[in-house]
Amino acid sequence: MKKTLSIFVLVLSLAIVAASIAGVSPSYMVNSPSMLTGMGAKLACSGHYVSGLSEEQAFIDLQSYSPALKLLDLEYDQQQKSVSASLLGVKTTRAQYREGLGCSLSIGDTQALDQVVVPEVVQSVEDWPIGSGGSAIESEWQTKLNSLMQEDNAKGLNTRALLLVKDGQLVAESYADGFDSGSKLLGWSMAKSVTALLVGHLEMTNLLDTQKQPVFDEWSEDQRRSIRFEDLLHMSSGLDFPETYEPGMGVTDMLFTANTAAELPLAAPLIHVPGEIFEYSSGTTNLFSKLIFERTGNSPQSQMDFLHQALREPLALQDFVFETDPSGVPVGSSYLYASARDWAKIGQLMLNRGELNGHRLVTEDWVDRALAPNKSTNTKSYGYQFWLNAGDASLRWPDLPQDSFAALGNRKQVVMVVPSKNAVIVRLGWTSGRYPTNENFAEILSMIEPEIPAS
Repeated sequence: MKKTLSIFVLVLSLAIVAASIAGVSPSYMVNSPSMLTGMGAKLACSGHYVSGLSEEQAFIDLQSYSPALKLLDLEYDQQQKSVSASLLGVKTTRAQYREGLGCSLSIGDTQALDQVVVPEVVQSVEDWPIGSGGSAIESEWQTKLNSLMQEDNAKGLNTRALLLVKDGQLVAESYADGFDSGSKLLGWSMAKSVTALLVGHLEMTNLLDTQKQPVFDEWSEDQRRSIRFEDLLHMSSGLDFPETYEPGMGVTDMLFTANTAAELPLAAPLIHVPGEIFEYSSGTTNLFSKLIFERTGNSPQSQMDFLHQALREPLALQDFVFETDPSGVPVGSSYLYASARDWAKIGQLMLNRGELNGHRLVTEDWVDRALAPNKSTNTKSYGYQFWLNAGDASLRWPDLPQDSFAALGNRKQVVMVVPSKNAVIVRLGWTSGRYPTNENFAEILSMIEPEIPAS
């Protein structure tokens, strides 16, 4: 061990010197082992035990983020259902899988997670969106989605699920080899849209006063007391917590090295006037996770019960796992795994103006506010954690109807809602470069006629 440690220190020292010459900070190098092993353990664990990927595929997915991740040694404990990621045999981070909770990093005290009882969602054979039935599948649409799936993957785009809902019915769904209608796939930042919906639900049920200032008591003694809930929802809080994915930065520490994710953005200073500058930040969303956690019982079990009663059971989300940080608070910015069918239910709920399966999650007024452009000076086409097609000088997706809006996530995850076509399109995959969302979705929508006038 001493010899290995000496070699590691020597290699790290030389790397820091080389990095300094190359313009990379020593902090970057010093923080890399913790970030890389944390990222490796977390994503490999979830990929294997939640999404059902092979160990090999989980590692391939992981490596697409950085060549440095190829240096990791991943050890799977199939009996304990955990993954340990090691770097050069010295720095090791572990992630633990728990049924119904997914994977969380084993950092700090995680005992409360071991006690959580996850309620089961009653499985139904009725047609989507109530159950798992799919009697409304239409051959024309199925052929189109199968063709797009084949074209995508012939180009190396790695599309894993493609689904279309039209007029409230599931009319087509296509899956790549190894995936099916029950595959729980990572939505990354599409989780932000779901977290925003939960904020709207707490507002509707009077469990959260969205007019309160300061939003957090910790902000009462400085300029952050002027930040409004709406500023946070619009990603225009003015907080200094950028979306910079480098070792030692706040967002990477939050996701891959912290026991409690929200602590880091909660401590961030103010650098802009609230409401003026749009700056995308996962830390902002995890502040909402903290609020939701505290307002619904302040324990991992009470949070799970709330998610079940407010979201999973009434919306019949049958393949849905909202993972937590090590302390038990859901990582509302990033770690939501769900099937394409369940992701489509989130889109259909928004298309229905806040209601699905006879259950109202948020008010119609909240939906109107959520889909209105923000008032920032730089990017207005962002609502309450939903991306809008309109709002800026040009459309985000120029070939899609102006009223389109979407939940978006890394690796080109998309839940696209198009009210004027009464349609929802879901695309899940693992694309590291550009994905032709505008072109592919326009091709699908061109087949829907006539258009439904926007209300």
